[in-house]
Amino acid sequence: MSKKLNGTVIVTYRCNAKCTMCNRYKEPSKPEEEISLETIRKLPEMYFTNITGGEPFIREDLKDIVRELYKKSDRIVISTNGFFTDRIVDLCREFPQIGIRISIEGLEHTNNEIRGLEDGFNRGYTTLKTLVDMGMKDVGFGMTVQDKNAPDLVPLYDISDELGMEFATASLHNSFYFVESNNIIKDRLMVAGNFEKLINKLLDSNSPKKWFRAYFNHGLINYIFSQKRLLQCDMSFDTFFIDPYGDVMPCNGTKEKEVMGNLNVQNWDELWNSEQANEVRKKVRCCNRNCWMIGSVSPAMHKYIWVPALWVIKHKFLRFFKKKKYSMYENKIVRDYRDGKVTKEELDKCSTCENCSARKS
Repeated sequence: MSKKLNGTVIVTYRCNAKCTMCNRYKEPSKPEEEISLETIRKLPEMYFTNITGGEPFIREDLKDIVRELYKKSDRIVISTNGFFTDRIVDLCREFPQIGIRISIEGLEHTNNEIRGLEDGFNRGYTTLKTLVDMGMKDVGFGMTVQDKNAPDLVPLYDISDELGMEFATASLHNSFYFVESNNIIKDRLMVAGNFEKLINKLLDSNSPKKWFRAYFNHGLINYIFSQKRLLQCDMSFDTFFIDPYGDVMPCNGTKEKEVMGNLNVQNWDELWNSEQANEVRKKVRCCNRNCWMIGSVSPAMHKYIWVPALWVIKHKFLRFFKKKKYSMYENKIVRDYRDGKVTKEELDKCSTCENCSARKS
């Protein structure tokens, strides 16, 4: 029996938001092109499935998609901007075990400015509160941290903590998926300083899950300083993405779309074991983009559990009596940047920002 995989199903590229760090809304999929239930039924067994977009709740048949995916997957989480409260609540009534992560990019003014959604914060927050009041257990925020919203990072975490919600983080990335190639953190020390505050709050908690989230956020500091990722990337080996057109990909972080095969016209075993898929895996092994997104890092943290576990032991237990358990200056690159041994321009050139990389010439 083949092992279960980790899968992300991008059900649509249509989106009602106009986020400053993502231009996907400019290149939406057409409803008639989007992945069908017939193709969904061809997917393999999965231990975890993320449903994302675009905005997934734009699809009027999302409940049918979830119903089919529960025949394949042990756990499902939907990533959404939370705008369509009635649709989300309706789906959650039928699937109370499902996870919902609502993207909120800061407190009210900051969120609405970044997301381009009028009243987006209140709509998202109302959805979250409604789901919690319904008794939903797997509910939380998702925040993409950047210069504009970094000061809101800890205040937003505090809100989620008070409500007993999950709190997921990311930072700016560039890829075909985001239809963006020039995202970059400008004030690295300021952003890292806010991550440091969050990491210490997570380590001070009594939740082992939050301790490991602290390690993930430590990895985000490493990422925004353009360093090699802390864990090997195994995307395309035990994890996959499938887009609205049925194309199966290793991930959503590549510069250009890398296609392992198309599930609309192939069966899973044929696609997954094809020469085309193996060629993509070779590219993954040579990839130097050093992404640090939950879709690729979470499976790696489980697979190489001893790495984050040792970090947690060091910071949670060996520094148990220390008021401040973590400092961003533990990272040599952060110290070197502070001390002027490496410049902003040098770090920018090591990033995936094309305009910054172009300075090399």
